[in-house]
Amino acid sequence: MHLFIKGFSIAALLGASMLSGAVFAEEPVESGNPPEEVTQAGDVASKVVVGWIEKGLILPEQTAVKIKIDSGALISSMHAVNLEEFTRKDKKWVRYDVTVKDVDTDERVTMNFEQPLYRKMTVRGAGGVDHRPVVKMRMCIGNRVFEEQFSLRDRSDMNYPVLLGRKTIDHIGLIDVASTFMLPLDCPDSALEQNAAASRG
Repeated sequence: MHLFIKGFSIAALLGASMLSGAVFAEEPVESGNPPEEVTQAGDVASKVVVGWIEKGLILPEQTAVKIKIDSGALISSMHAVNLEEFTRKDKKWVRYDVTVKDVDTDERVTMNFEQPLYRKMTVRGAGGVDHRPVVKMRMCIGNRVFEEQFSLRDRSDMNYPVLLGRKTIDHIGLIDVASTFMLPLDCPDSALEQNAAASRG
């Protein structure tokens, strides 16, 4: 049975007895309207262990990408260009393109999205203040489908097009910062069929 997780909250757990190394923040300090409350972490024994790099599917297109798991970032982030905000039925939306390399086919893929604007996020860094749109998107990681908040920004200068922050990590598992690709990608067939139907419109 697949599981759709909404409104993720993250409290990354790094067990000293099983984890080694250090995790460094890739994103600047985030501020502004915070998302939902951070929930308490569950029983450590029930958590799966993930590497600091995993493979996931961006839905509904089912494009496979490498994902960086980073407890130094609060909110997840996705590479996006050609961002354009517009109004649809009195609601704010965002139109954007996601261009990534499909790790299964080694081909460059450009996905076009139109999503409701969930909120705006203010990021303060060395380069000044940046205001980023945040949308909700679905990804398959391991054998589960997650609906998560993603801030949209041009990540072409980064090694990984998708970064998962603490508010997702709490619902995925513990991070082994010395390992990669520890979660076999086994998306539920029902989720893939549902998203394929949604993609066809």
